[in-house]
Amino acid sequence: MLKICGFAASNYYNKVKMALLEKGIDFEEELVWTNRAPELMARSPLGKIPFFETEHGRLRESQVMLDYLESAYPEKPLIPADPFAAAQVREIITFMELHLELVARELYAEAFFGGKVSDEVKERTRKLLARNAKAFGTLVKFFPYIAGAEFTMADCAGMVHLPLVSMASKVIYGEDLLAELPTREYVKMLSERPSAQRVNADRKLNQEMMKSMVK
Repeated sequence: MLKICGFAASNYYNKVKMALLEKGIDFEEELVWTNRAPELMARSPLGKIPFFETEHGRLRESQVMLDYLESAYPEKPLIPADPFAAAQVREIITFMELHLELVARELYAEAFFGGKVSDEVKERTRKLLARNAKAFGTLVKFFPYIAGAEFTMADCAGMVHLPLVSMASKVIYGEDLLAELPTREYVKMLSERPSAQRVNADRKLNQEMMKSMVK
């Protein structure tokens, strides 16, 4: 059986997990924390999660994993059949991850984990997020889903990435830098889906586990 390895507090893990649930694929979960232990490095060369254990071998990188699911389990597609529409879905995911989530990640140490981020990093990140959020608004539709009328794998990404960008910017800057987009209503809508409810419930349990480990 297909196995997803990682931990449920990770947004990239949950992006893949939501796709598995939406497609109705039977899968197992293995709790794997990120570290540089030789055992993990043998399975994931950078010690990253999530990764798949499949009957053919391992796959790493969340988008590669989603693309594998589309090819291996085509019965309930999460991407349009039309090549250009499919490319637009992937474009939204790529933009969201490279130009919003990865940029906002610079703030996570202070926003979520009690660390400290330099004023220089905060200033640079704010400029990038403000610019990139405006550009992102020209790509997305929210009609009602992020790429249009149908739920796609871009929504699996949007559900887990956009709230983090909003929360991090609000904690650090006192304002949600995605506020001009209807992301709050969008995430609320997605949160009503059974897949999202399970993902969120498991995420909260995993976060509590992490807190207990720190104490």
